Amino acid sequence: MKRRAVLHAGSLVLTLGAAEIAQGAAIMTVRVWPAPEYSRVTIESDTALIAKQLFVPSPPRLALDIQGITLNAALKELVAKVKADDPNIAGIRVGQYAPDVVRLVVDLKHAIRPQVFSLAPVAAYQHRLVLDLYPVAEVDPLEALIAERAVESKAAQAAKAAAQDPLEKLIAQHAAGTGGQAASPAVALPAPAVSKTPDAAGKAGLGRGDAPNIPQPAKPPSNTGGSTDRLIIIALDPGHGGEDPGAIGPGGTREKDVVLKLAHLLRERINATSVNGSAMRAFLTRDADFFVPLGTRVQKARRVQADLFISIHADAFFTPNPQGASVFALSQGGASSSAARWMAAKENKADLIGGLNVKTKDATVQRALLDMSTTAQINDSLQLGSKLLGEIKRVGKLHKPRVEQASFAVLKAPDIPSVLVEAAFISNPTEEAKLNSEEYQHQLADALMRGIEAYFAKNPPLARVRTTS
Repeated sequence: MKRRAVLHAGSLVLTLGAAEIAQGAAIMTVRVWPAPEYSRVTIESDTALIAKQLFVPSPPRLALDIQGITLNAALKELVAKVKADDPNIAGIRVGQYAPDVVRLVVDLKHAIRPQVFSLAPVAAYQHRLVLDLYPVAEVDPLEALIAERAVESKAAQAAKAAAQDPLEKLIAQHAAGTGGQAASPAVALPAPAVSKTPDAAGKAGLGRGDAPNIPQPAKPPSNTGGSTDRLIIIALDPGHGGEDPGAIGPGGTREKDVVLKLAHLLRERINATSVNGSAMRAFLTRDADFFVPLGTRVQKARRVQADLFISIHADAFFTPNPQGASVFALSQGGASSSAARWMAAKENKADLIGGLNVKTKDATVQRALLDMSTTAQINDSLQLGSKLLGEIKRVGKLHKPRVEQASFAVLKAPDIPSVLVEAAFISNPTEEAKLNSEEYQHQLADALMRGIEAYFAKNPPLARVRTTS
């Protein structure tokens, strides 16, 4: 079969007609979710599919024998639909391997760790056969943030040195007096003095606290006067994504889309802000439309040693009447209200809808991590939540005037103040329109930024050198 490529962003959805039902099982839909972190292929059918996998490392490819079906035009069309810019998949081939076995071969761009598993029907989905393709060589997010900041620091220092150079000033003044046409200097200008940034970017995976297999940075310096000499990292967690659309408004707005937009806007503001002279950086648990398990979101925040964790959502209810924004923190005991308990239960179902391979070792580690919450973390989270609520009420209505508490799985990082912001009720037609309004999106992003700054004004981050060496 001719090699094809895979979709760049979003999902490829291919719905099969009644005339194209495979023998023994009706293939309902095929979806492809490409992302740098991993690529997912989902085959949805009316009955559970049985498949055997074989991974060949050189050249890297994954073969999947799906039993009880025959090759048809629809499956061939899947091959024709894939494109070349998937970060992980080079192409897909399909053929009739045996009378009742279809072989699907996924050609890969590099070494991967494949996970193939089945999901039982849930929500709007029927049976799903899932292929998750994780790159063996993962990108270290903390190293990327540090490297990005180093480049910006060098550029800023060069600009400052040039501005302070007397010869540069004379040339600029002369250029202004001659209509912008400066004469060429008789001597070569010296290169701007740029201090070299220490090599802070090292190996992946350092974190704080007591997480399994995550060492602490060695010998952090004590806090002196509230100043800090490191990146201040804010983990932004756009809820849902990929297979999990989140709540859907009466006008068809998907929660996963609007919260990603809000996270991008807030990232712009964080990256342009500093605290006590130290730069801030936003880290997104997902930067595109793909699914991230709840425990993985927590692990990602700890891996980049985040100072705060803010999960962004858009509320929904059975009726269109409820309205207003809410902020939630973790509770070690019972929920602060029945509504908070209901909301936590709903959000904690994301792994079932998004599709988590519960048989993996990673899932076991995630569950262990979610039992390590601390009283200090919760108290800090309540302070953060109060600051955010105080700013949000300046741009919109509040559903509750105080920070609510419940057992949200995504808020259980033991050493990071963590809150979940419900920006508005997407199930309310008026608030759905607000969530789609650029004006309100910018207002809300500004409010969240002010809340973050207000929190740090009262709770300066510890002066802790971030190293990965």
